[in-house]
Amino acid sequence: MCKRAGSSVRSVRPGPPASPVLAVLFVLALGLPMAAPAQDALAPPPALVLDGVPAVRADLAADVGRYTEFKPTGFSGWHPQRLEMLVSRRHKNTAQIYRLAAPGAGIELLTDYPEPVRSASYQPTSGKYFLFGKDSGGNEVFRLHRNDSGGAPSTTKAVAISPEDRRVQALAWSNRGDRVVYTSVPVGRKGSDDKVQSEVHIANPLKPETDKVIAELPGGGWFGFAWSPDDKRLVFLEYVSANESYLWIMDVASGKRRRLIEKTSGEPVLYAETRFSRDGKGLYTVTDRGTEFRTLNYVDLATLKHTPLSAGIAWDVEDFDLSHDGKRIAFVTNEDGTGVLHILRTRDRKIIPTPKLPLGTLRGVNWHRDSVNLALTVTSAKSPSDVYSLNAVSGKLTRWTQHEPVGVDPAAFVEPELVRWTSFDGRGISGFLYRAAPGRFKGKRPVLVNIHGGPEGQFQPGFLGRLNYHMNEQGISVLFPNVRGSSGYGKNFLKLDNGRLREDSVKDIAALFDWIATQPDLDAARIMVSGGSYGGYMSLAVATLYADRIAASIDVVGISNFVTFLERTESYRRDLRRTEYGDERDPEMRKFLESIAPLHRAERISKPIFVVQGKNDPRVPYTEAEQIVATLKRRGTPVWYMLANDEGHGFAKKANADYQFYSTVGFMNRHLLGVD
Repeated sequence: MCKRAGSSVRSVRPGPPASPVLAVLFVLALGLPMAAPAQDALAPPPALVLDGVPAVRADLAADVGRYTEFKPTGFSGWHPQRLEMLVSRRHKNTAQIYRLAAPGAGIELLTDYPEPVRSASYQPTSGKYFLFGKDSGGNEVFRLHRNDSGGAPSTTKAVAISPEDRRVQALAWSNRGDRVVYTSVPVGRKGSDDKVQSEVHIANPLKPETDKVIAELPGGGWFGFAWSPDDKRLVFLEYVSANESYLWIMDVASGKRRRLIEKTSGEPVLYAETRFSRDGKGLYTVTDRGTEFRTLNYVDLATLKHTPLSAGIAWDVEDFDLSHDGKRIAFVTNEDGTGVLHILRTRDRKIIPTPKLPLGTLRGVNWHRDSVNLALTVTSAKSPSDVYSLNAVSGKLTRWTQHEPVGVDPAAFVEPELVRWTSFDGRGISGFLYRAAPGRFKGKRPVLVNIHGGPEGQFQPGFLGRLNYHMNEQGISVLFPNVRGSSGYGKNFLKLDNGRLREDSVKDIAALFDWIATQPDLDAARIMVSGGSYGGYMSLAVATLYADRIAASIDVVGISNFVTFLERTESYRRDLRRTEYGDERDPEMRKFLESIAPLHRAERISKPIFVVQGKNDPRVPYTEAEQIVATLKRRGTPVWYMLANDEGHGFAKKANADYQFYSTVGFMNRHLLGVD
C-alpha cells in the first residue's frame, strides 16, 4: 500500500485506485494450471454461479492450462538497512507478499491469506515490521495491517491498524518512521446520496490505539499524501476529475489546511504525484499546467512559481520518485504506450544517461534509502513482469527475479504492433495489434477487439499471459484500441468522450472495424468485442449500435445503464464518477444517460454475449450485469452469465479466473471460430 518515508499510494493519475491494466486484468489471471480430472467436464469453483454457461471440457482445460502458469513478480518495497526487498507474487490462489534477500535468491513467503495482498512496505528506518492492506471477497474495503516478521519468513496473524468499517485509500510513512498518515472513507452506502467525508488519520503502527483523526475532508477524492522533511506538514491532492485536481498543504499538529493553487475560471489543471524537496522549500509534482502533457515540475512554496523539468519530452510523466538524499529524481514517461526511464540531477536539473531497458512497461520506480539503487518492475510481450534494480552511480542494471520455466515458452509469443486509423471526424486513433502466430495460421484471421476500462485508462503493451492462447492456439488476432478519452495522449484527447460526447468513443470502434476490413490478414466478418468495467460498457454499446458487424461480445463487470450505475456505486466514488459521466440528478443529463444505456437498447443486441460479474463489486454493482442478463433472456438473446460470489471488480482468485478463461475460450471457439 505504500513506499518509503514521505511517500504514499502511487498513481500518476490521481483518483480512486484502480485495478492494474484494466482491459486485460478482467480476462487475465496468471497462475498455476488446474489439473484436469478424469471425468469429461471440469467442476467449476464453488463460488461461481453459472447461468447458460456450458460445462468446460477437461481436455480443453488441460490444453489451455499451459497458459495459466505464469507468476508475474512486482516490486513492493525496499528494506531500509539492507539491499533486500518485498515483492508480490501469486501463492496458491492469490497474490501474496514475499521477501527477496538478494538478486536471484529464492523468495520467502511472508503473508498467506485467501484474499490477495498485492503491496506492502517496511517501516522506513529499521525495517523491523511492514504494513500491508487487505480486503475481503473483492469488496475493496482495504484495511491496514502490521506484520511483525521483521523481514524473516512468517505467516503469523497480523495486527489490524485501521478501523474495520472504513476503507483505507491513501497511506504514507513519516520520515522518522514513527507515524503513518492515511485517509479512510465509510463503506456500504451504495444506495445513499449522503455527503461522504474522508477522515485523515495519524497513527503509530506499533500502538494502534494512538490512531487520531486530525481532519475531515468533504468527498472521497483525497489522495497522494507525502510528509515534509521535518514531518510537520503534509502535501496532498484533491481529485475532481481526470483533468482537474488541486494541491493542498496541511499542518500535522493542528490539522489546518490551505489550497496552494486556487481554482480559476479558466481551463482546469491537473496535479498528480507530489513530493517535498529535501530542503522543504519546494515541491516536485506532475502537472499539465500550461502544457498538453503531464510534465515534472518544481514548485517554489514561497512564490508558487512552477519550473518545468521535463518540458522537452512531449509525453506524459506517469511515475516518479525522489531519492532520499534529494539529489536524483527517477521518472518514467509514457511514450505511445511504452515506458521510458529518465534520471534527473536536482542540483543542475540535467537528465543523465540511463542504460537501455527491455522494451515494455515500467512500474514501481522506487529509490532505496541509500539513494543509489533504484528498483523497477519491467514487463514485456515476451516476459512476465520481473524486478530489476539500477545503480545510479555505476549504471549497472541488475535483474532480481527470473520467471521459472512453464509449459509454454514466452520467447515465442508475438510482439505487438502499433497501428493507427482515422475515425469519423478525421481524428487519428491508435491501438496495439497482436497478430495470430505467423507461420501457423494462414488466410484472414478472426479478430478480438479488447477495450480497456477507466474510461481514462490506456492499454500499454506488456505481457498478455494466458491471452497468448488466442494468438498461438486459436489463430485469433487481438487488438487493443486506445479510443478517445484514453490517457497518455494529452489532456484534450482525454476530454473527448466526456458527458454528451460519450458515444463518440464507440464510433472510434466502428472506424476500427473499417480499418480491419482493409487488412489482408484480418477478417472483418469475424470480429468479437470484449471489455472490462468501462470497457464492458463499450462492449455492450458496440453490441447495440453495430450488432451487424460483430459475431459476439463479452462484457466483464460492465455498466449497462449509467443512471443505475451512478445511483448504486459506492458513495465514496459517486461524485467522482459524475464528473466524468454526467450527473444523473440533472433531468436533462439523466434523460441523455438513459437514452444511451445499452439496457434500453437491448433489443438491438442480436449476437451471443458472455457476461461476467463479481457479486461484491463496489465499483460497478452486480445489478448492472443482472439487469442486462435478465432483459436479454426475456428477449431470447443467447447469453452466458458467470457470477462469482467471492469476487469484486474482476476475478482476483486464480481458480475463478482460470474457469472464466476456459469458458471464454469455449465461447470464442463456438461463436467466433465456429467449432466446439
